[in-house]
Amino acid sequence: MIEEGATHLGVATDHVIESFRNNLWHGYKTGEGIEPVLLSQFHPMEEALASMGVVVWPMIELEADDALASAAHLAEADPRVLKACIWTPDKDLGQCVREDRVVQIDRRAKTILDANMVREKFGVSPTLIPDLLALVGDSADGYPGIPGIGKIGAARLLNKYGPIEAFPKRVLGKQREMALLFKRLATLRTDAPLFSDVSQLQWRGPTPTFEELTRKLDEPCLLTRANAVATKFLHSSR
Repeated sequence: MIEEGATHLGVATDHVIESFRNNLWHGYKTGEGIEPVLLSQFHPMEEALASMGVVVWPMIELEADDALASAAHLAEADPRVLKACIWTPDKDLGQCVREDRVVQIDRRAKTILDANMVREKFGVSPTLIPDLLALVGDSADGYPGIPGIGKIGAARLLNKYGPIEAFPKRVLGKQREMALLFKRLATLRTDAPLFSDVSQLQWRGPTPTFEELTRKLDEPCLLTRANAVATKFLHSSR
């Protein structure tokens, strides 16, 4: 991303897999089932990114998705920011998209979702993504949704009535409170105090510890690449 021109960025991680949502729903995702080899890379990755000079948000009570949502919210509020890009394929983050100013990028699929693309893909506007997920469920996060309601039916209900809170009581009946709980699980937090100014996200090159870390990792090419981009940025800013 930096080699392709990104100048301001931050990386969110699940420093601890469990979050406040595990207290709300017993079936919410945990660290169980994650391959130990993969899990063992989480914290070294945070260390490596920080050493490279990248801002890292290691989340504990909140999730990485909450950090991305909070960062997008803070960036959107800054009039100097022309566009904020959320780099993840996670459908939860579709709720953060705002027209073409806050967009979601799926690097693997090479797609960019603005508000119109979110509507086309999911059948509802970005602000209704938590409601959609509440109704249809999210197997990755561990909550099942409301029995008998699929994606098409959920989109039809939401476009007719609006958010779940506005549904006539007869629509969900006894499942209403469960749907509202699932919506709470699906709604990303935007109040994490990650930074006070977007200038804090500017990448200014690797820190002095990065050379030692790349030697430890036996990846000297990472240092070469980082220094090359840092030098390029330094010359272009003069």
